Amino acid sequence: MRWLVGWSSTAPGVAGIGSAGATGYDGETVHPVGSQLLWGDPDPLWAVGDWRPDEVRVVKADADNRIAVLGICGASDEELRRALFTARGGALRHLTTWPGSYTAVVKVGRRITVCGDLAGAHPVFHTPWAGGTAYATAALPLADLIEANLDFGHLAALLAAPDVPAALRDSTPYEGVRRIPPGHALVLRAGTREIAGYEPVASLAVAAPTADPDHAVDAVRDALVEAVRARLSAPRHVPGLDPGPVPGMGPAERRARRGMPVPGIGADLSGGPASATLALLAAGLPGRPGTLLGHGTGAGERLLAVTFNDLAVGGREAEVERAGALAANPRLHHVVVTGGEETLPYADLDGPLTDEPGPSLVTAARHRARLASGSADHFTGHGARQVLDAHPARLADLLMDRKRRHLVRPVAALAKADGSVMVPARVYGAARRLARTPYRAGLEALAERLMRRRFDEPKGAVGASLAALTWARPGPAARWLTGEALAEVSVLLQAEADRSGTGAQRPGEHRARAALARSAADLRVLEQAAEIRSQRLHAPFLDNQVVRACRALPEALRVQPGARSAILRTVLEGAGVTGLPPGWGAPSHASSAAATRAGLRMAADPLLDLFATPLLADAGLVEAQVVREALHSAAAGDALPLDGLADLVSLELWLHRLLARRGTCWTGTPARARAVPSGIQPRRGALASGA
Repeated sequence: MRWLVGWSSTAPGVAGIGSAGATGYDGETVHPVGSQLLWGDPDPLWAVGDWRPDEVRVVKADADNRIAVLGICGASDEELRRALFTARGGALRHLTTWPGSYTAVVKVGRRITVCGDLAGAHPVFHTPWAGGTAYATAALPLADLIEANLDFGHLAALLAAPDVPAALRDSTPYEGVRRIPPGHALVLRAGTREIAGYEPVASLAVAAPTADPDHAVDAVRDALVEAVRARLSAPRHVPGLDPGPVPGMGPAERRARRGMPVPGIGADLSGGPASATLALLAAGLPGRPGTLLGHGTGAGERLLAVTFNDLAVGGREAEVERAGALAANPRLHHVVVTGGEETLPYADLDGPLTDEPGPSLVTAARHRARLASGSADHFTGHGARQVLDAHPARLADLLMDRKRRHLVRPVAALAKADGSVMVPARVYGAARRLARTPYRAGLEALAERLMRRRFDEPKGAVGASLAALTWARPGPAARWLTGEALAEVSVLLQAEADRSGTGAQRPGEHRARAALARSAADLRVLEQAAEIRSQRLHAPFLDNQVVRACRALPEALRVQPGARSAILRTVLEGAGVTGLPPGWGAPSHASSAAATRAGLRMAADPLLDLFATPLLADAGLVEAQVVREALHSAAAGDALPLDGLADLVSLELWLHRLLARRGTCWTGTPARARAVPSGIQPRRGALASGA
């Protein structure tokens, strides 16, 4: 894990902040473990973890004005210096418009500004501490600093309504540690904090001007090319040298076994449009996209393309074949990683502690098997579906803008898939109801569903689309929560509904942003859980400028069937890449559900043992017997929401790892302060005090 952590005191010298650390409640001096100081008192900032030298840049204008950028940023030092002078007047948005994926921190006198990103892949957290405010890009260090207990209300909302921002609010799994929303910045002035948004807010008084589809797609192409170029322009990183040969193993097998990536740049090549677009863009741009000469495979300038072939569960043969056809490009060096039963979901339940829980914990070993054969800098297509595809609720947005004719093609595609002539009327009616339903009423309806335990599961593409045509709906794991936990989330939603008023916003845009935030948060968990030493995962689709360009796409374009593959095909053609194989971009009919069920069957006994005396039951969120019966039924092939079981299992695994840790993120504390110091206290028969 890598993060930055800092502090803003109420006044110089009051809290005893110095370059060596910070003075805590009992007068002790503390500082982060394994950190490098970026600047000192009175408001210090540290970078913690295995940051590369080129990933940490600090530009100073004078003693009181400086900017730190951590991550991959395409801005030059001179551009950072100009941005620092602009930020002195309070402007923020320009700090988030450079190509790449980074976190910017600006210090102007005693004012500290920390900018989060639009997707939520680089969150910012804060907590009151010692009369001021501590902030970080990870929640666990702050939880250790204040010895935070678990926030059971947040954990309940994470299971009951994970896609509803009103349920999660600004909370984290740790009590007292808060996060800023995506698209916002944390502004600290002498210890006092303010949350400021840097994106313009669209008005609902009039419809937004219709964007030209061609220009919008060109903007997506330019943003993606700049995002990829920013990674290619960064200094190459060579992992630690290979300790030596192993009998019977080649260099690639030896590196994978020892957890060492290949030097240079590579990409996923799954056969889908997102990963293929990034691989072809990275291989086709001028520069040095591939591995370093004299290292690894000796492939010179070729880019390493990694395809995962699941031998335990079939169904993706067409995608693997398309990946092979794409890899015929002479600029690509293709590696196929095969996986058997040992790479199924739930097969390996051991792993490192992540900052927060996420459903990708149950598939981390599966991803690690692929990434172990990847490069030191590895492109992934994560986030493309969320930023390019249209959430079904966007149909209501079209009705609000009086663009009914653009509903014809998506509704016709649903009718064809379902084979019923009643589909158009049902979908149009649901979209019309959503367009006329205020946000407050949507939250109240969800609160009522949770209280009455109404968890009807949609069937088929039409059922899923109709279920998504609402402001908010229960999560897949909500059916297994206790009545007390559901009541707690219901009360919370009612309170948020009372505070929200009428809620002047577009339902489709609201749902799409929530889905993007959840996907980005889970990718962050995956990066930490499947981390390969000396490797960096790059997700250009989650960069600020790419997200902005994708949001500018006309809704009438993105709701059309096959819009994502059509947009990416146009992007590649605009970049000079043609000759894509037949079937490229076709939706995959193979589902990960088969692999998940196979993994559940293989890991049935360990999972039942995990929920023999679960920590979630001690927290009052589930009943152990209920979850054990659900796991047994799912392993037997019963139709249950598998993603809900993944939420339950991953949260239970995360709690076990959190309580099993012995270390802390801080040193110098006499009591070795850490999060959840007293463990989980059994909590039954009563709502949380914070509800």
